[in-house]
Amino acid sequence: MTQSTENAVLVVQKFWRLMATNDFHSVAVVLADDFMLEWPQSNERIRGADNFCRFNAAYPAQGRWVFTINRIVGNERDAVSDVSITDSVLQARAISFFTVERGKISRVVEYWPESYEPPFDRTEWVERIG
Repeated sequence: MTQSTENAVLVVQKFWRLMATNDFHSVAVVLADDFMLEWPQSNERIRGADNFCRFNAAYPAQGRWVFTINRIVGNERDAVSDVSITDSVLQARAISFFTVERGKISRVVEYWPESYEPPFDRTEWVERIG
């Protein structure tokens, strides 16, 4: 693993550790000045670290947000995380593609897949997870 690969993964790990504090303004230390987050599913974008921090601080929750890192993989400047998120009522999963430049996250493209029941009986070929 090269130093830059370690840096991308380490920065993303730090991002999720900071998110887990629920002090969302603290996350700004790992975000670039020109930070941008995109949610293609809802066709929305957040520009700037301040908007990102304020959005998360204002987001309604039933309790503290808990972030469980399922997996993080990375290459020279990019990392992808699979994270489970809950406030003890809402349960969600985020697949996030990070671009890290000079030790700061400059861009995130994030997908929030929703669980669903299998569309037909295919138990002959598959087994349920959990």
